[in-house]
Amino acid sequence: MLIVKRRAWLAVLSVITLAAALAQPGAAPNSQPNPYRTIENFFKMPEGRAWGSTSAVDLDGDGHIWVAERCGANSCADSPLAPVLEFDSRGKLLKSFGAGMLLFPHNLVVDGDGNIWVTDGRGHQIVKFNPDGKVLLTLGKKGVPGDGPDTFNQPSAVAIAPNGDIFVADGHGGNSNARVVKFSKDGTFLKTWGKKGAAPGEFDTPHCLAFDSTGRLFVGDRANNRIQIFDQDGKFLDQWPQFSRPSGLYIGKGDILYVSDSESRERDGYGHHPGWKRGIRVGSARTGVVAAFIPDTFADPEGAATSGSEGIAADSQGVIYGAEVGQKDLKKYVK
Repeated sequence: MLIVKRRAWLAVLSVITLAAALAQPGAAPNSQPNPYRTIENFFKMPEGRAWGSTSAVDLDGDGHIWVAERCGANSCADSPLAPVLEFDSRGKLLKSFGAGMLLFPHNLVVDGDGNIWVTDGRGHQIVKFNPDGKVLLTLGKKGVPGDGPDTFNQPSAVAIAPNGDIFVADGHGGNSNARVVKFSKDGTFLKTWGKKGAAPGEFDTPHCLAFDSTGRLFVGDRANNRIQIFDQDGKFLDQWPQFSRPSGLYIGKGDILYVSDSESRERDGYGHHPGWKRGIRVGSARTGVVAAFIPDTFADPEGAATSGSEGIAADSQGVIYGAEVGQKDLKKYVK
């Protein structure tokens, strides 16, 4: 009886804590509660194979977890390994494919038909696979950087609209592009918007994309430490700094917004974002309120360019999956 009462009280306390966080839209950075625990070593790689750097994870309609990792290293160049992996909900590897096809898997999304879209940051392409690994469509020219209607320069992410239109976040800082490119579902170029800068509608490392339930496009404008929100024609709607420096975006059931920050640090130079800590922030894509914060547990985030989750996804029950470049891992977070 005491155990039951304690569980009931903890449930009530959790609701109260969450409600308090939701009532404070101007809450201080890093101040939200962490109702999650971390599960490590959940996903089982084949004997003799280690995780490589990964920033790409998503789920399909069966609850399977799809990952694109960088062939046990931080690149798939000259590797015989297959970088696209499918795991079941128990962490068992079901299949892998894509060997020799991708140089630098950076982002992965599963569309409504179960097809797998992978962004190749150094191959300058987007590749659409069916669930068995057959190539259905490619965008961009392999190994050819550019800023035209049929070329990319270090594309970071792809997102598929409900009507099948394709949106690409094209650029990864430095001398690469800084734009969003829109295509029809058959790959026909439609339009592009954005340029390097910090004004509304401009980008500095458009690193991740996600759609909310109303069809608004969320763009993680990482080096500008903000999320920008657009309609599907590129009209600027809003910008949110309260989710910190976004490396990954995922919008789940009920428009819950999951944002991973793998780069913020106090010191000058790359990742400079004083007052903000690395970790995963969970909130609302409707209101912009941050309700929970899972802090990065890496020992020395100030000394590393990236740590904690870059890629992020969540299932319908709110279980979070975080893909890590620095630690070369895929972690699971449960309430």
